[in-house]
Amino acid sequence: MWTVLLILLVAWVVLSIVGFVFEGLLWLAIIGIVLFIGTLIFGILRQRAKRAKA
Repeated sequence: MWTVLLILLVAWVVLSIVGFVFEGLLWLAIIGIVLFIGTLIFGILRQRAKRAKA
């Protein structure tokens, strides 16, 4: 599970960097940041739910 989340987080960081480097792709940076935050929150909530079950 964590491997997939880390791969997604790295992908979103790369998208954000590409978006900021090329001015015309600023929308890509915004999408990358939103997806990064969403994935991070998803991972944190998933881990808390697992801890609550145990």
